[in-house]
Amino acid sequence: MPREGTFSSNECVKKQCEGNWCQYHLADQKLWDLLEKIDTDTAEAVREKGCPHCEGKLHRADYERKPRGGPKWERRDSFCCCREGCRQRQTPPSVRFLGRRVYAGFVVVLLSAMVHGLKPERVRSIQEKLGIDRRTLERWREWWLSAFAQGSFWKASRARFMPVLCERTLPWSLGVRLGIERAGGLVKLLGFLAPLTGSSDPAM
Repeated sequence: MPREGTFSSNECVKKQCEGNWCQYHLADQKLWDLLEKIDTDTAEAVREKGCPHCEGKLHRADYERKPRGGPKWERRDSFCCCREGCRQRQTPPSVRFLGRRVYAGFVVVLLSAMVHGLKPERVRSIQEKLGIDRRTLERWREWWLSAFAQGSFWKASRARFMPVLCERTLPWSLGVRLGIERAGGLVKLLGFLAPLTGSSDPAM
């Protein structure tokens, strides 16, 4: 049985045509498992380094999460320093969660990109399937065009992309450059955005 709020694999026609790769990503269990493994490995690397403030040991202090539109990822990896007087929290970067948004990160990225990459009726179909209303999609678009495009992270990173990307069509232009139609390209894009999702969630 497909999970609530996701596409079943039967709904994803395998032949290449407009938007099918997007639906395939949204239903790809192997992709979900890979993203979870990447986050697990990243969290373990952060834990092994210890507290960056006092070098104390980091203990588990995960956040409860119930992201919509994807797998039932119930916890977001996070740690807390064990030393009295410090107790600083360290939340590793994530390829699954995009800040505090209630939808899984790859859903936010794909739907925001699809506004520019697919016909309006195709976008509406995906919105309805995932239960994402128009106002939510508009908030996501506003974030990409304002907080993200004008933030320090993008200003420091955009020079890596030549020729220059069109900022008015973010994240679609970024996704096209990284090959978002392939699972590996989507993982690369989520990895690129991961620094935004660390301890203090800058620009979120």
